[in-house]
Order: sequence, then C-alpha cells, then structure tokens
Amino acid sequence: MALKKPENMHYEEAIDELENIVNHLEAGDLPLEDALKQFERGIALTRSNNQKLQKAQQQVSILMQQDAQAPLQEFNDE
Repeated sequence: MALKKPENMHYEEAIDELENIVNHLEAGDLPLEDALKQFERGIALTRSNNQKLQKAQQQVSILMQQDAQAPLQEFNDE
C-alpha cells in the first residue's frame, strides 16, 4: 500500500499515523534502516501538520479581526 503524501492527509489522519510511528520506534524492534525511514516519515507528517495548524490559526485570526465588532451569540448545537 502506497503511503499518502503528508500534505494530502487530514490533520487527524496524520496524527494517527504519527502515533503508530512513535509506538513502533519506542518498541525498539525495527532494524536501523526501517527506524530511520519511519523517523523521516514522522518528521514529514509533523511539518505538514504544523503548516496546517499555522494556516488554521491565521484563518481564525482573520475571522476574529473581521468580526471583532460583532456581538457574541450563544452557540446551539442542534
């Protein structure tokens, strides 16, 4: 199975894969080359997720600036 590129993954999907990578690396039963590949994949996933978080923070900041004068409303989850 081919792995998705980190930039094409959902944030939560990448977090799940990162957790699996950490578990495999912590177990210590991977050969060195495999461990390095897993570590490299983990770094790529982390960088991609950091970019997604920064983008989301920018969007929230922009929305908050645009609506700074708008009155707060109660949230109804129906």
